[in-house]
Amino acid sequence: MTSTTPLLIEEVSLYKLFIPLKEPFVISLGPIPNAENVVVKIRTNAGITGYGECSPFMSINGESMDTCFVVGQYFAKLLKGKNALDIEERVADMDKLIYGNTSIKSAFDIALYDIAAQHAGLPLYKFLGGNNQKTIITDYTVSIGDPVKMAADAVKIKEEGYPAIKIKLGKHGPDDVERIRAIRAAVGNDIPLRIDANQGWQVEEAITTLKELAAFGIQHCEEPIPRWAFMELPRVRKESPIPIMSDESCGDDHDAARLIQLKACDYMNIKLGKSGGIFKALKMVKLAEDAGIHLQVGAFMESRLAMTAFAHFSMCSPQIEHYDFDTSLMFSADPILGGMVYEANGRIRVLETPGLGATLAPEWEEKCENVKV
Repeated sequence: MTSTTPLLIEEVSLYKLFIPLKEPFVISLGPIPNAENVVVKIRTNAGITGYGECSPFMSINGESMDTCFVVGQYFAKLLKGKNALDIEERVADMDKLIYGNTSIKSAFDIALYDIAAQHAGLPLYKFLGGNNQKTIITDYTVSIGDPVKMAADAVKIKEEGYPAIKIKLGKHGPDDVERIRAIRAAVGNDIPLRIDANQGWQVEEAITTLKELAAFGIQHCEEPIPRWAFMELPRVRKESPIPIMSDESCGDDHDAARLIQLKACDYMNIKLGKSGGIFKALKMVKLAEDAGIHLQVGAFMESRLAMTAFAHFSMCSPQIEHYDFDTSLMFSADPILGGMVYEANGRIRVLETPGLGATLAPEWEEKCENVKV
């Protein structure tokens, strides 16, 4: 990560990116009406500029757009004048300054990787040692709610050609079974269903519900129980006929190592906003490869800017099998120039531009609340 010639950080800009969704996205933790993100722009003395983005989630990583905007200014002052190419040291700098705050750390981390890949003249996936041979296809998610509406939404997703439907659950096990029953009856048996309880079930409720859902051909279940109950996750996994994917309980490489040691899950869902960025997420991938754990790369409510980073990152290992990149499709506006392209049937195409090849459009930079350090 270190170059013999330093690339010094000269200026950092932070932007509050607020975009209403087409309709509220509803999970067991509550409704999400808007994307409330922070974009980080790092300019170096060599004229290379990197972009990053985070989408903080108060009930998951304990951050908001406002806290990220403030903590980001601490990071900007700390990192100014330092070598952007020494990513390991810059990550360590942020960790030494403040505990947690993985969301805003991830935005800085992504911007630094964007700079490093541009400096190397490589698309980010190649800089990370990956190749562009994968077919990346995102699922699309059904919000939790009335079974009739959920079934109708699932039918639309199938008709639009997505290869898998993700369904938000976690509000009373018996009701969740009826939700899936309605969806499966509406879409038929030829499309995979993936479920995400977002920590909504208690342990016994999770085991009972998962057993009842087995008849509906569920591909996997994300985070069935509260993340603080991770010591119970091995029992849930053992008794569940449906493979278990950790999400909220699996933030960084330390969490991943613990879950692997406990034999707590079949899959792990890596989100850069939980790991603190690419640097630590790469460590998670190595742990998963060594343990034979399958991986998904997921998202919060990021725009195509961060989604582009996720897509590049997804090419770094064959262990990454599932992709949950649908949320920026829910935006009422697209503020990004360049970057990955959403194609038909959920396919995602990554361009060969050095770095991310994605920037915040100038008109959005002008109208977003921002600060420069």
